Amino acid sequence: MAHDHHDDHHGHGHGMAEDLPRFEALLARRRMLQWFAGAGTAALVAGCGGGSGSSSSDSVSVVSGSTSTATPTPTATSTPTPTATPTPTATSTSSSGCVAAASETNGPYPADGTNSSSGSTSNVLTSSGIVRSDIRSSFISSTTTATGVQLQITLALVNVNSSCAPLSGYAIYIWCCDRQGLYSLYTLPAESYLRGVQVTDSNGQVTFTLIFPGCYSGRWPHIHFEVYSSLTNATSGRYATLISQLALPADICTTVYADTTTYPSSSRNFTQIGSLSSDNVFGDNTTAQNSAMTPALTGSTSAGYIGTATIGLAL
Repeated sequence: MAHDHHDDHHGHGHGMAEDLPRFEALLARRRMLQWFAGAGTAALVAGCGGGSGSSSSDSVSVVSGSTSTATPTPTATSTPTPTATPTPTATSTSSSGCVAAASETNGPYPADGTNSSSGSTSNVLTSSGIVRSDIRSSFISSTTTATGVQLQITLALVNVNSSCAPLSGYAIYIWCCDRQGLYSLYTLPAESYLRGVQVTDSNGQVTFTLIFPGCYSGRWPHIHFEVYSSLTNATSGRYATLISQLALPADICTTVYADTTTYPSSSRNFTQIGSLSSDNVFGDNTTAQNSAMTPALTGSTSAGYIGTATIGLAL
């Protein structure tokens, strides 16, 4: 509404008829100002999101003339679960309950095709009849039976790197000297006794019946053996997995060799050796190996002896 400011300086010497229109104009002007003031407040409320249809994303909080910035809620950082460090598996040739047998020489009288006797290769493994449990008799060109104190020995073949699991289907060839310290097919070329092969059963076991071998000069009383992964490999005289020897218990040796009629020179030879550690084959083995490679025997010279030994392979 337009308003002339010069009219405010006029005097009041006019009558009611003149002042009434001015009074009504002034009243109307004040109402207009009040209306504008109210409209401004409503606009401010609407601008602050006071309406029920306002979006919360558009709202701004006003406190004492300052704008408050909402503090964001921190996102929790998850602590990663540490990855467990794997325990290294120790490489060992032994497990609880069994020890890997030491590799030993097969000696000068193996008859396994690796050397000769009387000018020809000696290989009893290719001979028919070599697979047998009782090895006391010759079976090639003679039927002579070796005499002496009977010994029955069971060998259990196990894998020391697989919790001593039995190894079935393997072939074990054993041989030893007779009661006088002589070997068939060599110092006794006409004989083939005290040699034989057996295949391990589901328990990894083989059993041989032989005699308690004599003790010859320079060696601790022993039994030779070779292990093959199959009978085919054994009877072809090749690919031995292990070549080793069994040491006979000292106390049993002393008892058996006391019969100098049956074992004429063994007692003297055995006394001269002294101890297992002084033997040129067993002397460099560990105590654990010699213990495992010495069969535990029970029995007597009259009834014979029965023994067992566990042969460990580190496969």
